[in-house]
Amino acid sequence: MLLDLAWALSRPLIFRLDAEEAHRAVMARAAAVGPAGLGLLRALAGAPAGPPLRVAGVQLRGPVGLAAGLDKDGEAIPVWDALGFGFMEVGTVTPRPQAGNPQPRLFRLVDERAIINRMGFNNHGLPALVPRLRALREQGRWPAAPVGANIGKNKDTPNDEAEADYVACAAALRGLADWFTVNVSSPNTPGLRALQEPGRLGALLERTVAAARDTPVLLKLAPDLEPDALAEAVGVAVRAGCAGVVATNTTLSRPGETARCPEAGGLSGAPLWPLAFERIGQAVDAAAGRVPVIGVGGVSSAAQARALLERGCAAVQVYTGFIYEGPGLPGRLHRALQSGEQARIEKRGD
Repeated sequence: MLLDLAWALSRPLIFRLDAEEAHRAVMARAAAVGPAGLGLLRALAGAPAGPPLRVAGVQLRGPVGLAAGLDKDGEAIPVWDALGFGFMEVGTVTPRPQAGNPQPRLFRLVDERAIINRMGFNNHGLPALVPRLRALREQGRWPAAPVGANIGKNKDTPNDEAEADYVACAAALRGLADWFTVNVSSPNTPGLRALQEPGRLGALLERTVAAARDTPVLLKLAPDLEPDALAEAVGVAVRAGCAGVVATNTTLSRPGETARCPEAGGLSGAPLWPLAFERIGQAVDAAAGRVPVIGVGGVSSAAQARALLERGCAAVQVYTGFIYEGPGLPGRLHRALQSGEQARIEKRGD
């Protein structure tokens, strides 16, 4: 309740800033939160309700996780844990640091509760993320919620050499991240989505799985794939030894009123939900129980999270919904999901 009130008061001020400026300011504050602040956040947010669950070989603290893109360099991992996420994904990380696309590159569509971004994998690379994760582990500060690394290729790496970038990320982060998510579905790195083509994808995933060794590897897919191509990509992932699928990334389509914004990039948030829900269901059907599917795309309510879980997802992720709903969202979703599950158990008992 207090987290929701604090966000209601602060969001108008934060939203007066340019979207990327606001993101940098919030991340700087989150990265600086000390032990006392983390304790307060834990007290206000509460731990995820319900028993932990195992997905893709990883023990999750709850079914609601933080999607990649918010904390590209793993700067505020203890804060996401304190806010009650069941799991979190950092990145996308690339082998070498890169600045990303020219600014401005991040845009809010407040009326539609959406975001358009064309960030372009801006991050400080493995040289920043590896020591940060290692320090958390060696200092005994690894969070209760597991941490995955979303991995990608550098913009100047040709697609014919892309496998080496994913292998480098997996090898460097092996034993540090709890799982890897292979990102070949961002629309903001030229040519990246071509890596979803079955022949290329299979070779890339096989090499990444081999480099990851015992660390599970998941594949993140785009919502703009046609159903047959999506199903084929899921099959490729299964055959390559992937432990799961994440569906979906942002979309290049502009549903509803979002077309009023002329900016290029990937759209996320509420307008993505209908397309994402359809594609997530197709991914679940294609997986056919062979690997779990984590659903992401426009989720901001317990009803949506529950719909994905009932459709067959093993867990869900949020990002844009978190931006609009604020830091109380993971706790609210977990409590609502657990309350609904308890009600169903009691009803069956009748």
